[in-house]
Amino acid sequence: MKIHYYFSWFNDFFSEKLVKLLHEDITDRKSLVMISAQPSAYKDEQVNIDDISEWTWLNQANIIFNEYHFIDYRMQKEDAQRLLQNASVIFLCGGDPVLQNDFLAEYELSDVIKNSNAVIMGASAGAINMAAKWLSLINTGSEVETSTIYDGIGMDHFAYESHAKRDYTTFVQGYLFPLSEEIDVYAAEQESAIRVKDGKIEIMGPVYLISHSKIQKLVETL
Repeated sequence: MKIHYYFSWFNDFFSEKLVKLLHEDITDRKSLVMISAQPSAYKDEQVNIDDISEWTWLNQANIIFNEYHFIDYRMQKEDAQRLLQNASVIFLCGGDPVLQNDFLAEYELSDVIKNSNAVIMGASAGAINMAAKWLSLINTGSEVETSTIYDGIGMDHFAYESHAKRDYTTFVQGYLFPLSEEIDVYAAEQESAIRVKDGKIEIMGPVYLISHSKIQKLVETL
């Protein structure tokens, strides 16, 4: 059974409904492996797990693991791959999607994640990189934005967009429309989640489907 969770961002904690689903889906709790989206942010100091929002969401939900691992550039590539191969849950953290994308490529982690039997989840940047494609907007400083389409891991065949300050009014302006001509785009506001279970897409919270330059708000199914 393949289970993937795409989270936008949660300002506090998971909703009760989401907690119930996660308890049902996460039956193996041996090892949680988190992948940084700021992989160069830490140098020598040990990461304090309490400072990682994504861990606090799971901890608050009483989803406790025997082992916790945090992957960034301080870890050797082979060790990172081994930990992912043995993970019960793989969580791609929020931060900078481009830096995380580069890190996944450099450490050759995408195929390891894709071939894993773990529950795979991502928040914000992490969810963006789980998808097949995503769009990066760069403000050039002269009120002109250039866009680059990136390939994600491709856990599911759609594009995903999640940014804390973007919502329906931003999505409807059309910056995702060109991408939506080649692949369906799921655009998520804060406090939302998409669960893909054996290929079936289910929605919680404000999520929009943009397809062939048409946008529609999806009905919650979770």
